[in-house]
Amino acid sequence: MKFVFRAAVTIALVSLLCIAPAAIGWAANADRLITTKAVDILPDELRTYFEGNRQFLIQHVLDPVGAAQKNPTLAHNRFLRFEKYGVYPYADLPRDYRVAAYKYSKRTLDTNGLLPWSVGLWSQKLTDAFRAHNWEDAREAAAQLAFYVAEAHDPFATTTNFDGHLSNQTGVDARFGSSLIDRYSQFFYIRPNQPSYIQDPTDHAFEMCLSAHSWIENVLLSDRRARANLSDYTDEYYDRFYSQAGAVLVRQIADASTDVASYWLTAWVNAGKPQLPSR
Repeated sequence: MKFVFRAAVTIALVSLLCIAPAAIGWAANADRLITTKAVDILPDELRTYFEGNRQFLIQHVLDPVGAAQKNPTLAHNRFLRFEKYGVYPYADLPRDYRVAAYKYSKRTLDTNGLLPWSVGLWSQKLTDAFRAHNWEDAREAAAQLAFYVAEAHDPFATTTNFDGHLSNQTGVDARFGSSLIDRYSQFFYIRPNQPSYIQDPTDHAFEMCLSAHSWIENVLLSDRRARANLSDYTDEYYDRFYSQAGAVLVRQIADASTDVASYWLTAWVNAGKPQLPSR
């Protein structure tokens, strides 16, 4: 009986470890907001096609979430646990996937997350679809690419402390990336920069992740201060948290919108600037 009980506990723990990373990341409202803001800032050559597919993009930007729920092994595409590779700026981790896999093993990379490489992969898939004039595949790839670019701007997608459990702040990721958006998005002033060409999509994805990672301690400190002398996560807590961390949240959403549009632009340029249809 003891063996059976221990085996059951072990299986349960493994299952939790597999499922937990799938829960991290921006909330649905953040991904959709980032995507629609990205469409708004596209140049005229791209705007008509993406405007015609705006609703499709908004509806399908969360497809990777559903895919990971059906197949938890896909969750590793959504995060990168930087701390597993030394100290900031994590120069020990090669940005070339083959070099990194040779150095650490494919299994280690899968365990610690593949987020920047996922961005590079979907950037190439969108390029290939544009080049082939496969507009159905293009809009699907554009939605997937938008999701992973957005994830790369979420601080909690870049750390081993992905839900605050390591600092006794469990749930801080949801409070930051979901609750603050649901409560205060009507007050957001999001002004993305104009999109620009990205020389190396994978390398730029690493830079996005590093930038997001640099905000971790700021957000954690804001969470602790907001909770001070309160017995629960009350309205007062959220007002305090937003006043301290809201600027970081809005900045990350704006930067994510800029980068989503930039990746779409880059794929189109790399495909030879094909004439796009209206839908």
